[in-house]
Amino acid sequence: MFGSKLPKAGTTIFTVMNALAAKHSAINLDQGFPDFPMDERLVLAVAEAMQKGFNLYTPMIGYTSLLEANAQKPKVALPKSSKLSFLKVG
Repeated sequence: MFGSKLPKAGTTIFTVMNALAAKHSAINLDQGFPDFPMDERLVLAVAEAMQKGFNLYTPMIGYTSLLEANAQKPKVALPKSSKLSFLKVG
């Protein structure tokens, strides 16, 4: 078993929300708990990404490659009357 990296953190909001969901027989969407088996391709992709060091929260500004790819989608998916603009930072 691994030792805690935060031994003095105490109770977290995640612990509280999990307990509340269980107490009230609620669905906890807090951390995205899936209630179905994951596609093996996703499991392998996640393992590969973690081995490459992508194991932290996304930077606040996002990943440049993903931002650029997403910026191209509205050009195809939205009506021409849409008034969206994108600002590339960095």
